[in-house]
Amino acid sequence: VALANLLFLAALVVLWLLLTDRPEPLPERAALLLEPHGVVVDERTGIDASGLLLPVDDADREVLLADMIDSVEMARDDDRIVALVMDLDQMVSIGQSKSWELGEAIARFRESGKPVVAVGDYFTQDQYRLAVEADTLLIHPFGTVALEGFSVFPNYFAEALEKLSVSVHVFRAGEFKSIAEPLLRSDMSAGEREVTSRWLGDLWQAYTDTVETRRKLAPGSINALLNDYDNRLRAAGGNSARLALDAGLVDDLLQRSQRDAYLSALVGAKDDDGRYQAVPFEQYVRRERPRMLLPGRETVAIVTAQGAIMPGEQPVGRIGGDTLARRLRETADRDGTRAIVLRVSSGGGSVFASEVIREELARIRDQGIPVVVSMGNVAASGGYYIATAADRIVATPMTITGSIGVFAAFPTVDRLLARGGIYTDGVATTKLAGGLRPDRPLSPQVADALQQSVDDLYEQFLALVIESRGLDRETLDGLAQGRVLSASHALQSGLVDQLGSLDTAVTEAAMLAGLEEGAYDVIAIEPPFDSRQILLQQLGNVLGQQSAATLASYLAPFIGIWKEPLDRAGELLESLEDPLHLYMHCLVCGP
Repeated sequence: VALANLLFLAALVVLWLLLTDRPEPLPERAALLLEPHGVVVDERTGIDASGLLLPVDDADREVLLADMIDSVEMARDDDRIVALVMDLDQMVSIGQSKSWELGEAIARFRESGKPVVAVGDYFTQDQYRLAVEADTLLIHPFGTVALEGFSVFPNYFAEALEKLSVSVHVFRAGEFKSIAEPLLRSDMSAGEREVTSRWLGDLWQAYTDTVETRRKLAPGSINALLNDYDNRLRAAGGNSARLALDAGLVDDLLQRSQRDAYLSALVGAKDDDGRYQAVPFEQYVRRERPRMLLPGRETVAIVTAQGAIMPGEQPVGRIGGDTLARRLRETADRDGTRAIVLRVSSGGGSVFASEVIREELARIRDQGIPVVVSMGNVAASGGYYIATAADRIVATPMTITGSIGVFAAFPTVDRLLARGGIYTDGVATTKLAGGLRPDRPLSPQVADALQQSVDDLYEQFLALVIESRGLDRETLDGLAQGRVLSASHALQSGLVDQLGSLDTAVTEAAMLAGLEEGAYDVIAIEPPFDSRQILLQQLGNVLGQQSAATLASYLAPFIGIWKEPLDRAGELLESLEDPLHLYMHCLVCGP
């Protein structure tokens, strides 16, 4: 039966691939429809074939940023595409860094003279950052623009751990290595509050500057609105859509039928259903993007490092030290590869895995192949560590980076067991033997050894940064110690070379390789998806999706606001696999 199910799924996948590989002809006049369903990512973490049998929630879908950017770039000079329409209702998240990169492509599209319109029933803060790149913004009369600002409010577990009689032993190098605070305190320290306020304020300033510039609002308008929101809403009669219109956040309030009529007039063509003629971006990019590279052309290869950094082999969505090192090695050995751009979107993780990756990047550079790091939303701690091996580092203006520090953590539950009348006793041949058992108190010798290891690795981290960035120790001490930095702060301090997009990094890599503009191809090195893994993964999805959805519906009222912190805690615990229990991870930066 299992074999029959697998064969049936395989047949469906093949049929789906055959059908989707035959795009319909493009109409003579249409809008490019940018309507992402799900989370916008640098690299997909799987192939979603389960949607053939069961509906897939938007929160589980992934949309490639490169597909969105490429579709906009190609449509700019396509006479058949007369407008760009962004329908952002189903976009779950994109992040400020990716919004900026896509916004750069949309700005170039606007320069062609073609109109750009953003529509939605309402806009979340994430959606609105992308929507302001449009010339015209439209929302439903019952909608809103849900701005609130940025915040960081971690959960703190020290008191709970004490009540549970669980001891967490933390060893760190870096005064501001914030990952330890939730385990050791019940509130945010003054030092961490100062550092977080700076980088969070930099990101929010960049957000509001963009919104105010694009919407032609006076500087400070967004903060003034949000800090007096209750009174401003009262003046608008409690109607949040009207408030958004009055505040200049949107251009008009239109019901769906009115919106369709507006877009039909703008595009000047209708489809068979009487709606405005539009081509979905994924269909467009699949048709228009060259299917094959020209033979013999030299290439700049893009490799993506996305997720927590973990030892050994890891699936897509996590950065395996061995997995990524092999991909980099194979890419460097590929015929025609003249330069590599490593796209880093990671808050760090295992020290050992980070070093394996850094070693491979250094080896590639020794081969004479330039390496440029392009930082995504976050490239901090271990994510910055691997970047030290690059020839150049390019960050977006919204990147979070830094967090140069090392820590080790080891929990012991001997006191908890003792409350239940369970004790551990015995003999050992040395003082170290049995020293890392969680059911025993941590021995002083092991604690001292862990702290020495942390201090040694921190010094090695600093030495790498000093050598690669040309900074002196005194200057670096003011930037390191675990401090999280905004991209602008990192640029001013010399930790990154310039601000720019992935395209900027590609251009830099080509220049370092001595390639002339237009004389090379750019390829994205996709992770391999084994057909057996795909089918087994999707069979598990099919069998488990309904029961998981039912369970979630029962638990939803109890989970509430705790879901996100619990998910993040689970992801963090899963990533703690370093063989020496030593980590470079930024907790507030995300995975």
